[in-house]
Amino acid sequence: MEDGVDQHVARWATFWKDEPAFAPEVEGALVRMKKILQWIERSDLAAFAGSADDFTLQDYKTLHVLMVQPWPTEATPAQLAEAANVTRAAMTSRLDRLAEAELITRQVDGADRRRVLVRPTKRGREMWNRYIFEGIARDRRALSALSEAELIQLNTLLRKVLLSLDD
Repeated sequence: MEDGVDQHVARWATFWKDEPAFAPEVEGALVRMKKILQWIERSDLAAFAGSADDFTLQDYKTLHVLMVQPWPTEATPAQLAEAANVTRAAMTSRLDRLAEAELITRQVDGADRRRVLVRPTKRGREMWNRYIFEGIARDRRALSALSEAELIQLNTLLRKVLLSLDD
């Protein structure tokens, strides 16, 4: 069974037929991984589009980082920016929005008045809980064509690739 990526790779293979550096299987794997991630991103965006409570994907991602980063449920804006891979200015903007919606609190650290600690409110935890399971369902759907054994195999192979990149 072929997909659109097979056609893409075939076109490139014809173009690069005399180029030993072109690796059709590498091209196919990377393009497929990108397409899977694009599907997940579009699915996530659609899930938050027109949210009745004006809760955005960016809001969710910021709360998610707060809930699961190395210091669960309490972090500084700088720690959150690093965990979310955004600038500190971008994180400040995100936190302003969440604070205005009463999804987080920001308090000066009693031990160090230069530090601000960000914590989710009860409502923030509820919003995160509401959306986390919907996201898990979308992620499962993205990989639903694979059996449990195939998912284990895929994880083993991807882990091997990631570990080789860390060297």
